Amino acid sequence: ARVDEVLATAAALEEVHEYAVVLARKKRLPPDTVLTAVVSLPVVVVDRATYSGSLKDAERRIGKRDPDDVETLALALHLGLPVWSNDDDFEEAGIVWYTTAEILSRLDRS
Repeated sequence: ARVDEVLATAAALEEVHEYAVVLARKKRLPPDTVLTAVVSLPVVVVDRATYSGSLKDAERRIGKRDPDDVETLALALHLGLPVWSNDDDFEEAGIVWYTTAEILSRLDRS
């Protein structure tokens, strides 16, 4: 199986880029290798205006637990799509949520 498109907020994509360097250090990989892998993902940044109508609902569901995840949740709610995150703050957000390990497992099976 292949991933044709990953939708993200601008803030989430920025966070992924920042975490890529941390992940590289943790896995003892060259940071450039991990950053290249990240930028090769078919990511489409969705404009905030597209999902702004879902921000209040997202804030109510996850804002107290992790304000940094509000926009990602709002995007998922607006589009009716699951979230891909290793952040367990989505456990109680009332949406379908997959970790990287779960996605890789699903891709391996298909």
